[in-house]
Amino acid sequence: MAKPLRHLVLILGDQLNLDSTALADFDPSQDAIWMAEVMEESTHVTSSKQRSTLFLSAMRHFAESLKEKAWPLHYIQLDDTDNTGSLAGELDKVLQHTQAQGLVMTAPGEWRVLQDLRAIAKKNSLPLEVRDDTHFFSTVREFAEHAKGRKQLRQEFFYRELRQKTGILMDGKKPLGGQWNFDEENRGSFGKAGPGQMPPPLRFETDSITQNVMQLVNTKMASHPGTLNTFGWPVTRSQALEALNGFIQYRLPSFGLYQDAMWEGEVWLYHSHLASAMNLKLLNPKEVVNAAEKAYQQGHAPLPAVEGFIRQILGWREYVRGIYWTQMPEYLERNEMKSIARLPEFYWTGDTDMACLRDAIVQTLQHGYAHHIQRLMVTGLFALLLGVAPKEVHAWYLGVYVDAVEWVELPNTLGMSQFADGGVMASKPYVASGKYIDRMSNHCKGCRFNPALSIGESACPFTTLYWDYLNRHVDVLAKNPRMLMQLKNLNRLSDEERHAISVQAKSLMNRYS
Repeated sequence: MAKPLRHLVLILGDQLNLDSTALADFDPSQDAIWMAEVMEESTHVTSSKQRSTLFLSAMRHFAESLKEKAWPLHYIQLDDTDNTGSLAGELDKVLQHTQAQGLVMTAPGEWRVLQDLRAIAKKNSLPLEVRDDTHFFSTVREFAEHAKGRKQLRQEFFYRELRQKTGILMDGKKPLGGQWNFDEENRGSFGKAGPGQMPPPLRFETDSITQNVMQLVNTKMASHPGTLNTFGWPVTRSQALEALNGFIQYRLPSFGLYQDAMWEGEVWLYHSHLASAMNLKLLNPKEVVNAAEKAYQQGHAPLPAVEGFIRQILGWREYVRGIYWTQMPEYLERNEMKSIARLPEFYWTGDTDMACLRDAIVQTLQHGYAHHIQRLMVTGLFALLLGVAPKEVHAWYLGVYVDAVEWVELPNTLGMSQFADGGVMASKPYVASGKYIDRMSNHCKGCRFNPALSIGESACPFTTLYWDYLNRHVDVLAKNPRMLMQLKNLNRLSDEERHAISVQAKSLMNRYS
């Protein structure tokens, strides 16, 4: 008979850190660890080959580090013959032959997973202790306290609170440089000359563990989107640290100025590509922020670049986590703009004659990555203007990007990108015409559509749908002070122009959805 366990410690695929709170009091003489690769985590939304490979490879590498410690480990592989295919099924199965007195885990990154594991613990009459995830600067309780009594939630105010609490980029009680953010200085484009020679990010050679996972994914998920020809993401703690050091040294100094810029065929630009490592817990966001702040202190990177980068982590990352856990599970069903269209088929192939969308989607399928402006103001913007059902947009983003875990992806997609929460996450819909994309990229130069036109054969679908979106939702948008200038421009259009735009927009909707 198996020896009774004090704790069976549950480690999920996005909790790959030895300093996890779940392992804080781990005793190999009386505890054991449970990890499971299951198909449901790649099929409840259709996960791209890049995303599934990253998670599975990182899990297997982490398992190797546990074996090196000789810690007792129950590890279920995706291709085990008796794999039930779900986390709940695998946990229930292991509990049938493991005499555990209790279950311990760090808070997961998804509401669905937490409910499933709680249900199995209850079924087996076992206590499940859920511990705080300390890979953040704040707790969900602190965010809930911040949100209490506020009519509106805004990232900027929570970000300022965290700056004051942590002392990051602070000069006593005042922000360094005399201002809290440098948005105005961080909106540069590359101009006609383009980005020039840029230092490439570190891409890592695949070892035997990753190669085995790639073969497994290509076999079991052959129909899933994307390709593994370019896989090079960090899958270990040491690789993640290399990636961090490479970003700080070579790309952080220019990150701020060009963080919103796009350029045809350029995947990486000056971005960090560290989100997946942070979300898997291979990197602690505190060490990432500290490295960026140190770069400023040493004169290696300017303040606008460092503040812009830190705001993405200390500001947006913390904020969206608070939104997710205080708004779920109802948040997933929000659809303020009553959008019901289907996601266009080309989101799975990149087969479209709109140059900006083609570039963003093709690189997404090839690498599992696109930077935040490509997500917000290209793929997300088009879905918003087209009126795609927000849950469909959410499922696509959660499935295709390697850094997607629901706690961070859902508020960014459903709230900020699609405005489906009616303003909980963001203060206004992020809507723009094709002229925005023309200003921030060179995509329009090689595209058959003209971003200045909203009617006719050469009209940019973004521009047509932008004016139609304002027209369709004018009653709702008129209540938002931040939309008044855009609505003022709408009112300059004649009735004939509005009608022609509406007719062309309906044609686009029929064609794409």
